[in-house]
Amino acid sequence: MSAAARFDRGHTDDLMSFLAASPTPYHAVANAAERLEKAGFRQVAETDAWDGTSGGKYVLRGGAIVAWYVPEGAAAHTPFRVVGAHTDSPNLRVKPRPDTGAHGWRQIAVEIYGGPLMNSWLDRDLGLAGRLSLRDGTTRLVDVDRPLLRVPQLAIHMDRNVSADGLKLDKQRHLQPVWGLGDTVRDGDLIAFLEDEAGLARGEVTGWDLMTHSVEPPAYLGRDRELVAGPRMDNLLSVHAGTAALAAVATSGGELPYLPVLAAFDHEETGSQSDTGADGPLLGSVLERSVFARGGTYEDRARAFAGTVCLSSDTGHAVHPNYAERHDPTHHPRVNGGPILKVNVNNRYATDGSGRAVFAAACEKAGVPFQTFVSNNSMPCGTTIGPITAARHGISTVDIGVAILSMHSARELCGAEDPHLLANALGSFLQP
Repeated sequence: MSAAARFDRGHTDDLMSFLAASPTPYHAVANAAERLEKAGFRQVAETDAWDGTSGGKYVLRGGAIVAWYVPEGAAAHTPFRVVGAHTDSPNLRVKPRPDTGAHGWRQIAVEIYGGPLMNSWLDRDLGLAGRLSLRDGTTRLVDVDRPLLRVPQLAIHMDRNVSADGLKLDKQRHLQPVWGLGDTVRDGDLIAFLEDEAGLARGEVTGWDLMTHSVEPPAYLGRDRELVAGPRMDNLLSVHAGTAALAAVATSGGELPYLPVLAAFDHEETGSQSDTGADGPLLGSVLERSVFARGGTYEDRARAFAGTVCLSSDTGHAVHPNYAERHDPTHHPRVNGGPILKVNVNNRYATDGSGRAVFAAACEKAGVPFQTFVSNNSMPCGTTIGPITAARHGISTVDIGVAILSMHSARELCGAEDPHLLANALGSFLQP
């Protein structure tokens, strides 16, 4: 293994800080933008005219960020190298009328976002975070990162069959968290509370996008601290690695045959069909405008897209020691074994042989080992933003990621070395 790929615990420490500071997609993109700003990137507004000057640039839209670096002298038809990821994770999100309760308990009405392992949200201390929309048209991020909510599980004494029949949760009735006591439900209590938390005047908040999160911080785990337990690794682990890789490439000063890009989308867990999702126009619009800002024509745009490659980076499944039969018998990705290449011939993943060669070359240059994941034929295969990106923009796309356990749990598990190995592979891909 090359010196560049040796385990850097500092990278994993920084990932843990990033996870803790990013309880929502809005916080995640703000934190990514802050890291890019330190590397010399500057924010550009989609409503402004863009210029073709060199340097690092990024746009923010809701819970999505697209950042790119224009090398000196880049031609209008220069292809892109894109790292794709997503910022959202399954959780419990606050409904439009949040204040509810019964039998002396004050509760918050929530809706299920994505496909969480619902049992993992029971009896867990939860905070509340998100985006507040204000009367003056601006927004404010809020994060109550302390024990505020809890979804209490029914005692076994009142459900004697749970051990034999398994836990069965009704999404509407059984997952509404408690946050206090009181016999009277008062509309506006939660938003008034959050206005106080954010230092806002009462009545200033007119809209909100709020979600729960576990307040237990990420932590090293295991005899030798070779594992990391934490929230939202699916898929902030990839967002963090992509941000680190892009910042490193932009500050390296070397020549670049491509324009390196980070595209971190929202709403992957619900199908990507939104203005900030991978199935929306955001990435295509940014790449096209970059071509045209450098004096390009539609022909230049077509040439640039034809030579573009995207690595769609998302977490995947490590072999589970208690359920190994659920995996393909010849493909058992292990934690700390390096990033995984995801393959599915039915295009649930976008990888083909040419894409494998691109990823293999990047890993070889970085001195990073990689593994291959393919689903057991008897089980349905998940999907990612990879096939969406390939189909929507006509660009070659490869699905990769880091192997983890407990995917879609409120708290997931990965190897402590894999995040750094992924970042090294992404950096090599962005600067071949």
